[in-house]
Amino acid sequence: MNRVKVALLRCDGYELDTLHRSLLHGFELLGGVSRFVSRDERVLLKPNILAGCSPEKAVTTHPAVFETVIQILQEAGAQVSYGDSSGITRPLPAARDSGLAAAAERYGVEMGDFEHGRQVVLARGSRSEVSDRRVRRAPIARAVLETDALINLPKMKTHQLTRITGAVKNLFGCVPGLGKPALHVSCPDALDFSLLLAQLHLRVRPRIHILDGILAMEGNGPRNGEPRSLNVIVMSEDPVAADAVFARLIDLDPGFVPTCLAGWQAGIGTYRTDDIEIVGEDVEDLRQPEFKVVRTEVGENALIKYYPAIRNLILPRPVIDEQRCERCGICIKACPLPEKALSFNGGAAGAPPVYDYDRCIRCYCCQEMCPHSAIERKTPFLGKVLLGTGEKR
Repeated sequence: MNRVKVALLRCDGYELDTLHRSLLHGFELLGGVSRFVSRDERVLLKPNILAGCSPEKAVTTHPAVFETVIQILQEAGAQVSYGDSSGITRPLPAARDSGLAAAAERYGVEMGDFEHGRQVVLARGSRSEVSDRRVRRAPIARAVLETDALINLPKMKTHQLTRITGAVKNLFGCVPGLGKPALHVSCPDALDFSLLLAQLHLRVRPRIHILDGILAMEGNGPRNGEPRSLNVIVMSEDPVAADAVFARLIDLDPGFVPTCLAGWQAGIGTYRTDDIEIVGEDVEDLRQPEFKVVRTEVGENALIKYYPAIRNLILPRPVIDEQRCERCGICIKACPLPEKALSFNGGAAGAPPVYDYDRCIRCYCCQEMCPHSAIERKTPFLGKVLLGTGEKR
């Protein structure tokens, strides 16, 4: 059996000429640019544009990586567009505030339509654990459905639901903003949500994944964590293998990453070390074992799953820091539930929103979209005793 190739490139900064040489080298290690795009093809770039944040905060794909990929694709004769369905803001303002729109405009690259789409049936997975499950439907952005080729440009960050966000998780941005809440509600479990992401990959089939980890994010990601230099670019046709290499770089067991498990089950890739050939740099030379990330398996045992009262005493949950909270209400807006899991109702005047943990599905959309770093994932005392935190601080 042929092993999956993952190109691991050391990059110590975002200087454009250096990036251009490094990314071309990465393409060559994987067979050359022409393996992935053809002249005159319509190629859509899908960066991570979670919110309109400056590049040094490591929330979005860095504009220099984005710009360099545009250069390489246009040199190959491709017709390039880009886009993402950002959090709670419209795509173009978020792209402008993060510096991506300016990079695109320098090369005449337009943003595709990520605000409208249509419902499609998602492909079933190739393995028995997946193929027996129900058929899923999801809305996919018009720009994604109308392109010839999709290239995925994730940012390497931590994530409170899926441990890390990389190649597999970034494709959730192919769902227009208003379609995301219903999918979160229908797939509240991290493994089931990750399976949805894997099936989304089977439908849109990106050609290659280019992960920006020169400046990554650790801790309370994907928006409110701390920037940390990993000094790497990861490239692969296989999103699961790319994420597995990301996990190994930060000393996280890929088997603890639900998107890796679900991706392998659905047949979109492999996270198994023996199935992956890393070309370029050696993981051990770039590994950062003190990277702040949750290092426990994802899942609920039967006792917690079937007894909700015990669930709230044990499972991690989002908690608001009253000193940091600005009472803006964005967390309430971000909650995907029709009957919100947090509200200002019942709280004292001027107090932060209050959670109803019996209702909360632990999707961490509130934490993800908080612009003030005021929400963190915390484990109750009993949960720390029974489950451990699995976190390195």
